[in-house]
Amino acid sequence: MEEGHISSALRIKHALFDHLVFAKLRAVMGGNVDAAISGGAPLGERLGHFYRGAGVRVLEGYGLTETTAGATLNLTQSSKVGSVGRPLPGTTVKIADDGEVLIKGPIVMRGYWQNDAANKEVFTEDGYFRSGDLGKLDDNGFLYIVGRKKELIVTSGGKNVAPAPLEDRLRAHPLVSQCVVVGDNKPYIAALITVDADAIKGWAATNNKGGATVADLANDPALIAVIQTAVDEANKSVSKAESIRKFKILPVDFSIAGGQLTAKMSIKRHVVQKEFANEIESLYN
Repeated sequence: MEEGHISSALRIKHALFDHLVFAKLRAVMGGNVDAAISGGAPLGERLGHFYRGAGVRVLEGYGLTETTAGATLNLTQSSKVGSVGRPLPGTTVKIADDGEVLIKGPIVMRGYWQNDAANKEVFTEDGYFRSGDLGKLDDNGFLYIVGRKKELIVTSGGKNVAPAPLEDRLRAHPLVSQCVVVGDNKPYIAALITVDADAIKGWAATNNKGGATVADLANDPALIAVIQTAVDEANKSVSKAESIRKFKILPVDFSIAGGQLTAKMSIKRHVVQKEFANEIESLYN
């Protein structure tokens, strides 16, 4: 859908949904919210479009402690959903050959206190700070964060793959709870997927599988086929070499109590990879 080319049918659907749902959401926010600023963790393109559809612009920004918080920000008069905006005045952002976001400007710290070794690691020869994040700049100077450099997967064929974009798209499916993309030093990309315990109940009832547990359905051909459609949709956003070739539905979900998630609901990749090492290996046998 291109801006300025919205069909009448879509306008009617949006107006109805706005009356039934979005108006109530705006009322909970006080009724007069026009925009909000998001930072600290990725908002995700899917949520950004949701809030824009609800009439609330979420202006996502990006920065680190070492950059005195914000280094880039979307503005009310200049924003792109999915990006973290353009560099703030006086700040320069560029992308290194390996995809790392480099930042320079008066907002960047002078260095870690009495730690010359660390400073040599995080600063380039021309004074740019190595953020540790992977990103890209579009033709208009908007920055997009695609993942963490330390989470970058390198296949045995030498292909660099950032797992976050694939995982975010997979979690957009209503039946998917969590996803961990794997494939480091492996011939292709694969994934571990968990299903939403509440959503699966409705799906199971509709498909005459009422009473079945998540563990019962983990190897169910019908469920695997549904999750395959989510994988296929996510794969449309990447090249063939970066696409998920195989996946496995786990019989349990990740949780804070189980140790797989942090308090911020971020996935502890090393924990998941250790706990489900056999399941990961089975994807390559």
